[in-house]
Amino acid sequence: MGHRHYNGLKTAALFGVLWAVLLGIGWVVGGGTGRYALLFGAIGVVMTFVSYWKSDTIAIRAMRARPVSELEQPAMYRIVRELSTTANQPMPRLYVSPTSAPNAFATGRNPQNAAVCCTDGILQLLDERELRGVLGHELMHVYNRDILTSSVAAAIAGVVTSLAQFAMFFGGGGDRERPANPLVGLLLAFLAPLAATLVQLAISRTREYDADEDGARLTGDPLALASALAKLSRGTQARPLPQDRELVNVSHLMIANPFRGGGMARMFATHPPMEDRIARLQAMAGGPAGGITRY
Repeated sequence: MGHRHYNGLKTAALFGVLWAVLLGIGWVVGGGTGRYALLFGAIGVVMTFVSYWKSDTIAIRAMRARPVSELEQPAMYRIVRELSTTANQPMPRLYVSPTSAPNAFATGRNPQNAAVCCTDGILQLLDERELRGVLGHELMHVYNRDILTSSVAAAIAGVVTSLAQFAMFFGGGGDRERPANPLVGLLLAFLAPLAATLVQLAISRTREYDADEDGARLTGDPLALASALAKLSRGTQARPLPQDRELVNVSHLMIANPFRGGGMARMFATHPPMEDRIARLQAMAGGPAGGITRY
């Protein structure tokens, strides 16, 4: 619980930094008077609400997913019903995305409006025990209100990027007594979006570690999730999703980074390194077990 408490404090601190960047842009555009800080903060709140309220439909549409019946996916229904009952939570809607890229995600503003989606690829790749580990992870994202957290982070980061580009045309603010500085505007347009993106990624990675841990506790089988993550690491590299805008915008919801990449691309990934996640799960189970790939 101590580690989880630390992650909660870390998430709160990162949100503080993200809001500081947003309000800082308002301060600079206002020429150091702060007259735009509240306006930009209000824009951030509005964008956050829209992103949060529509989070389920946005992600489902991006993945071209369709609702499935229990007759079509009996194992998926059986697992989710069992885990939802164990957690004393309502049954979410279940979807399948017709793509061979192996992945899964949960979305929705609360447990009463949640949806869980698996791709065709992950349903073919994992055995039932591993799928149970993945679905436990996804349900904990819903129960931990991580969709709200990620929606807020993504919305504020998007507002920061748009407003930083807007601020560039004001040359960093100014008035007749204090002329605008074009250099400040250029630096703002580059550094503010970079800072917002890095903070958003840090929030996303922190929430993934918590969902791994809490999902493993929900299923009582951390090694099942570790085994699934090892398969997904190989599967997403072999069959990545195309990096179009719609998919990039919802990639942070998925259990594994759906895009291929290393080096700088890995540094800017929405997910923590898979080897770290696997090692943490193995530690929960008392050490590595046979059959689980170590990195």
